[in-house]
Amino acid sequence: MRDFSFYCPTEIIFGKDAEFKTADAALRHGGSRLLLVYGGGSAEKSGLLDRLRSGIEELKLTCGLLGGVQPNPRLGLVRKGIDMALDMRADMIVGVGGGSAIDTAKAIAHGAANPGRDVWDFWLQKEILAKTLPVGAVVTIPAAGSETSDSAVITNETTGKKMGLNTPLNRPVFAIMNPALAATLPAYQAACGVTDIFMHTLERYFSPFSDNTFTDEIAEALMRVVIRYGPRVLKDPSDYEAMSEIMWCASVSHCDLTGLGGIKDFSNHKLGHELGAKFDKPHGATLSALWESWARYVLQKNPERFIKYAGNVWGLKTAGEGIERTVEFFRSLGMPTCLSELGIGRLSDTELDDLALSCTNGKTRTIGSLMKLDCNDVKSIYALANR
Repeated sequence: MRDFSFYCPTEIIFGKDAEFKTADAALRHGGSRLLLVYGGGSAEKSGLLDRLRSGIEELKLTCGLLGGVQPNPRLGLVRKGIDMALDMRADMIVGVGGGSAIDTAKAIAHGAANPGRDVWDFWLQKEILAKTLPVGAVVTIPAAGSETSDSAVITNETTGKKMGLNTPLNRPVFAIMNPALAATLPAYQAACGVTDIFMHTLERYFSPFSDNTFTDEIAEALMRVVIRYGPRVLKDPSDYEAMSEIMWCASVSHCDLTGLGGIKDFSNHKLGHELGAKFDKPHGATLSALWESWARYVLQKNPERFIKYAGNVWGLKTAGEGIERTVEFFRSLGMPTCLSELGIGRLSDTELDDLALSCTNGKTRTIGSLMKLDCNDVKSIYALANR
């Protein structure tokens, strides 16, 4: 086992009716003036927002509301949220929903804690984030695992750039996780979530190192559980047993536990972010549309790793069988496995060039760790998926 540093301070409150403990958790973690950040109408129609607000007001805490979070969460709403947080003197931001709402809450917390600075500069690495407001999460969509992760991904709709920021300050102080809150998820949204969960561990599993035995076994077990329960969630999101397994897998998959001692790859995420920003497609779908092309392109860099994955996750013998079974799994969820299935058609050579240049910041960086990918490699992977 190689050296690592593991920090995951989030208090997890998991189970039926967990949302009724939100106000207590906020107060326990120093919140008294809360801005709740959420997406569309489901949080309102389900009565969840009313339940949260009632509990907050019962403890005589202040509550503000900001709706309108979209998939591929926008910087424009973050800026609006920062203004609201400053106006109400918020001391805690609570994301209600999935990764988009929670990431928006994180970005608002960073901006509100650093008035006078452009919050996007933290994502561009022009400014170093040194302080933030505490963030809470009420999870209704198991997918991104943002409730326990050090990551926040925001899209700048003006520049068309989608970027992630990793910092320990992104870790929420608490996460409310009631699987019943996800009981009405549409099948496609659930499928995107299951894909994202699976990919968060795949991106850690395909490390340059192959001897992290205990960590590998955690990762392999998590992927087997997702394979077992993911289809059940799609078939019936009110299946509490299945949803509870998937919701917990989402958090564990992106808290870094499944990659300790290795080096994250996450090239698929960076490749997918470019598609998400340019075509406004769901995150999970961009990942499944690219994974096979990435896997076949990098396979010979570490074939033993792919063989181990095929055997321990799928019970198969060869690297190729493991790749193909993974693609079949994505297809069984109704996920795209190439660009045309993503609904963007076949891209021109110029469009592929633009994606590759953007992904590598104009040829100034490589991505990935299993195999370091330069601009030409990135374009080749996009081209393999361009069918």
